[in-house]
Amino acid sequence: MAAAAIGVAIPLVSACGSGYTPRTLNIYPPADGASFIDKVGKQCTADSNGEYKIVTTPLPKAADDQRLQLARRLAGNDPGLDLMGMDVVWTAEFADAGWIQPVPEALAAKVAATSLGGPRETAMWKTADDTEKRLYAIPTWTNTQLLWYRPDLQRKYLNTSKAPTTWDELLAQTQEIRAKGGPSYIMVQGKQYEGLMVWFNSVLASAGGSVVGADDPNRVTLNDTPEHRAATVKALQILKAVATAPGHDPSLTNSDESSARLGMENGSAAFEVNWPFVFSSMRSNAAAGDVPFFPEMQQFAGLLAEDSENPPTDAQLGPVNKVVRTKFNFARYPGVNRSLPAKTTLGGINIAVASTSKQKDLAFKAADCLTNEAAQKVYSVEGGTPPTIEAIYDDPDFRAAYPMGQDIRAQLETESSALRPASPVYQAISTLLTAKLSPVGAWDPETLVDQLADQVRKAIDGEGLIP
Repeated sequence: MAAAAIGVAIPLVSACGSGYTPRTLNIYPPADGASFIDKVGKQCTADSNGEYKIVTTPLPKAADDQRLQLARRLAGNDPGLDLMGMDVVWTAEFADAGWIQPVPEALAAKVAATSLGGPRETAMWKTADDTEKRLYAIPTWTNTQLLWYRPDLQRKYLNTSKAPTTWDELLAQTQEIRAKGGPSYIMVQGKQYEGLMVWFNSVLASAGGSVVGADDPNRVTLNDTPEHRAATVKALQILKAVATAPGHDPSLTNSDESSARLGMENGSAAFEVNWPFVFSSMRSNAAAGDVPFFPEMQQFAGLLAEDSENPPTDAQLGPVNKVVRTKFNFARYPGVNRSLPAKTTLGGINIAVASTSKQKDLAFKAADCLTNEAAQKVYSVEGGTPPTIEAIYDDPDFRAAYPMGQDIRAQLETESSALRPASPVYQAISTLLTAKLSPVGAWDPETLVDQLADQVRKAIDGEGLIP
């Protein structure tokens, strides 16, 4: 996270067809991160020695709008769509629709040998025509939430600087800090949107549960066995406990990633669950004098002053990051109990080749270049998005830019990753579940289990898509 993502200067995509030009490969990535795709694409173009030219056109910022734009082009058989940056939750839907090409065996083997298990799994799917799961996209960058906490408050009120490892410990520490006069909020994403689905899914997986079967997306697993029901109840009890604890954030049911970040920065909370972007936000905002409890950071105001032409180097950020961690530190995502591994829901982008492309072989060559180790170093060190290639986590530049890199890598391993329900109807599942989960805590966990299972069944059967 040596530099914040820069603004996208290239124009947004329209819904109309773009045509087809031999050796010109059109890639449509999300707006956030498109500038870095464009930078790497230009380098790949130069390295191809005239074999191809990559043209980058950003999709809109909102994920739903991105999906709609791509779906319109694919359904319209647009030959000018060669490559696309896909949200990790779209793999099943796009593969079942026949919109994306399976990755060739040689490239799939390379991905299997170099990528972390969790991100790779987000790009796997088995269609009705496949004999087994296969790779349908190439992991490009990923994301995972961490527990962020105030070690200064822990030292002051709890005589420790060790982060809690379970939700129960987190709740207990918060109440002890509150009882001694400290801040009482736990910042989470409780608003009725995808962030709530991520929170629920992470806690559910950490409790040993799941929404649908790993090998059968048509099987609802929220309540199909006593063990699964107990896991779902436990997950719901945790969500309710956070939302209703004495001194809880009164705006929790409207909280998203941004408001959770702000709640931590304004001193209302000792703990926060969020994506890694909050570290650079705390660093820059505290240096600017916008974080009341962190005046020590203002010594770095000149270094961190926004200058896209001359950002601080990773070597310069190393000492700054050490100071940040004295009052804003990170730890692994909290688990449900010590006998089960904590799991956290992955985000990220995968690059896929469109079935509409007239140059599929060439597109896969370009996709390989756009996702290789050199490319992912650009996305991670300059763009602030964690890589999917394991070797990068040992790279000195990356380690300087990502002090939390080793915790991120650990959470990207298969046993620590929680995938969102792999289903071609994921969007409907998420919409219906978050409607029932909201407002968080205004329900009985035992009763809600069956209601949630019914909603997932409706989504799978194509019913009740409007909650």
